[in-house]
Parts: sequence; structure tokens; C-alpha cells
Amino acid sequence: MNNRMISLACAAALLAGCTTTGGGLPRNALESAWNGKSAGIFFAQFGPPAGDEGDGRNYTWKGGYKTVRVPAKYAEGANGKKGKRLSNAQTRYLSCTVKLSVDDGYMIRSIKAVGDRPGVNGPSYCAEFLAGKAAK
Repeated sequence: MNNRMISLACAAALLAGCTTTGGGLPRNALESAWNGKSAGIFFAQFGPPAGDEGDGRNYTWKGGYKTVRVPAKYAEGANGKKGKRLSNAQTRYLSCTVKLSVDDGYMIRSIKAVGDRPGVNGPSYCAEFLAGKAAK
């Protein structure tokens, strides 16, 4: 019985020493595109950070400002003509705000969209704008 308890305690101690460094599997397109890449490349490509938390490791970036006109959508009518209007035309003002965390080597550890809007081609403008232009 004592041997089992000692073995169990040793196994628990070994597992307690195993930790992750914030990496893991990417949860979204931004993380897939930017985790592990240089924050310097990110800021050179998209502009300087809008602010930091004073610790030199956590930054807020804002950008990607764009105005797009989304045309009205129509149902398909008879003989290829326009049918009933399903949605009106819209003007969308797109932008993106992300929080970045970097490590000692100035490599991006995590990136998260904190101010996002629906994109032109999907649910996230940040993903369209930043992940589509990620450094290789």
C-alpha cells in the first residue's frame, strides 16, 4: 500500500512540473498565422502598437481601417431577373484591434482580437486583414 502511495505521489509531482508556455494548438486564424513569429515583423508590416501595458511584453494594436460598400442581395427571379430584395446595400466601416503578448525574444506568444467586426468574406475582419497578410 505504501509503495502505491509513494508511486502515486511521485507521478503527481512529475506531472505538476509539466507546464505549457501559452502555446498549444492555435485556436483561430490569427494564432495560426502569427504565433511564434517576430513582433517586429508584425509592427513593421501593420504599423506601431497603439499602446502597451508598460511591461514591454503586452501590446495593443489598432488598424486596418477600411470602408466597403456591400451591394444589396436579391432572390433569383424568373428568367434570370432579379427577384425580391433580401437585404439592403450597406456601407461597412471595418477596423481591427488586437492584443499581442511577446516573450523575451520579441516573438509573439499570443494574439487575440479584442475589437473585431464581420469581414467582407467571413465573420472576422481581423482574420481577413491580418492572417491573410502574415509573414512567411
